[in-house]
Amino acid sequence: MTVHTLQTVQHGREITVALNKLKASPKNARKTPHTAAEVEALAASIAAKGVLQPPVVEPERDGEGRETGWFLVSIGEGRRLALALLAKRKLIAKAMPVRCLLDEDNDAFEISLDENVTRFAMHPADQFEAFKKLADDKGWGADEIAQRFGVTAQLVRQRLRLAVVSPALMAAYRAGDLTLDQLMAFAVSEDHERQDQVFASLSYNRSPGFIRKLMTEHEVEANDPRALYVGGEAYEAEGGYLRRDLFVEDRGGWFEDVVLLDQLAVEKLAAEAEAVRTAEGWLWAEAHLTLPRDHGFKRVYGRAADQDPETRAQLSALGEDYDAILAGCGEDEELSEEASSRLAEIDAALQAVSRPVFDEAVRARSGVFVTLDQEGGVRVERAFRRPQDEPPPPEPYSETPGEVGVTPAARVEDGAKALPERLVADLSAHRTAALRDRLAQEPQAALLVALHSLVLQLFDFYGAEACVDLRATTTELSRFAEGYDDSVAGLSIASRHEGWAGQLPEQAQDLWAALVSLSEAERLALFAHCVSLTVNAVQAVGRSPRALADADGLARYLGLDMRAYWQATAENYFGRVSKAMILDAVREAKSPEDALRLDGLKKDAMAKAAADLLGSEGWLPPLLQDAAAPPA
Repeated sequence: MTVHTLQTVQHGREITVALNKLKASPKNARKTPHTAAEVEALAASIAAKGVLQPPVVEPERDGEGRETGWFLVSIGEGRRLALALLAKRKLIAKAMPVRCLLDEDNDAFEISLDENVTRFAMHPADQFEAFKKLADDKGWGADEIAQRFGVTAQLVRQRLRLAVVSPALMAAYRAGDLTLDQLMAFAVSEDHERQDQVFASLSYNRSPGFIRKLMTEHEVEANDPRALYVGGEAYEAEGGYLRRDLFVEDRGGWFEDVVLLDQLAVEKLAAEAEAVRTAEGWLWAEAHLTLPRDHGFKRVYGRAADQDPETRAQLSALGEDYDAILAGCGEDEELSEEASSRLAEIDAALQAVSRPVFDEAVRARSGVFVTLDQEGGVRVERAFRRPQDEPPPPEPYSETPGEVGVTPAARVEDGAKALPERLVADLSAHRTAALRDRLAQEPQAALLVALHSLVLQLFDFYGAEACVDLRATTTELSRFAEGYDDSVAGLSIASRHEGWAGQLPEQAQDLWAALVSLSEAERLALFAHCVSLTVNAVQAVGRSPRALADADGLARYLGLDMRAYWQATAENYFGRVSKAMILDAVREAKSPEDALRLDGLKKDAMAKAAADLLGSEGWLPPLLQDAAAPPA
């Protein structure tokens, strides 16, 4: 048996070559040039520590084999470029002597290839911990470490954060059970206990976004209305901790102390509320993060502000200015700070002019709620009247013969002589019969009477009653539907109601004349709005199946397509049904394969995945699938 002995042969010898006598070798196997960032990093390292590994060179020869006095760099072209960069910046001499290894025995191309193929980078975890050791042992900050290794200070800060993740996470990363992106998601928080807790809870969904969400689920994102309103600087000034993510664009971080954030927001809103109350002369003002639903107060609506020709011209000019600013900005281009500020000014001016006007008597008996909108701005809801602040009931209608819409008060006296109660009922019954017969012959008048009754009831005319026995009941849908106020239908209904309320008189005795003055088209539009508010298709305990069947017929008649009003999300649907129902929906709307991919996920992850698959495609649950809107 022959035994082969491996012998190590030393090739090359050290020589010193002037920097300006080094050239790139045409035999270099690496044809893709070094990036500017790579050269910068090498230059920073050389400036701090010198050339740690000498370049390998061979002498350049002319066509006849004679040496030219130049040397070709077979291995170490990046180091040559880095030295040349330092010389260009006058940090070293152009002819600085460079220690090199002269190798004429090995093939230059082969050793160049070998240098790039057989090198092995250290595991990133080793780099994280090495940076931390430099910081701990030498006291170097991120900026100094970055300067010595030619990387950014932000990268060093990220590596230092990763070096102190939970030992269990670091072990999983070294073993290949976690990717770098997943590890960075865990590092959004330095809480080892929370990191280990979330890691242990992970199942199928291990996406960085999902991990980051779990790590911060008990905190408030910086794009939350409360955070936008208070601001990170004011929050931190009061001792709040603002967590930031070093690895992604976190839109400002997370507000960890939710109680403090709420307190600061309410205190700031309370000051706003008092300022509005004082400036506008309201009886009271309350500050809330969102508009309270069960306040039980009557809403009073103001009238539209009178606009003279000069004001209308100013509004038109503002509108043109607004459109011009938007037109000057491309679809994907962000508005400049100056343009954004100008748009905000124009928007505020337009809102101030279009704001309803309230009489002093209304303001003296009513108050305002000051809340936050979805963008973190202040929303002022005006003219709410508490029961104890209601004015005394109006006097009965006076008799004014010949005036349209004025009815004489019921009288129990004829001259100075009182009539028996039975006779009063007898006579008034005959009059009622005559009114019914006459009204039946006047369809337009009947529409007006029904409209009058509906408006009295649905627009809160205090103390007023109609002579027709129509009962308008409207169900408060926000008690059943989360997010109703900001939904497509909710916003449309509220805007339409407020628009009509601004055109109606405040006193019931003035309503007849106001309705008579409307055009036929306006009466029909107002009538449709009033009738629409009485629709109740909510499926709740005690609701008649016949009424719900009637609602289905109405939906078919109107051609209702719920895809224009509602989109399935994890919050409004998938997170509120069973996993089996989620999988059934995905299986039916997409494919069995898609459902199989979701099977095994935890409930929250499955709900989000289903929303991503189906929500934007117009999928609707069976309850919302009307005849005009078949499943997507």
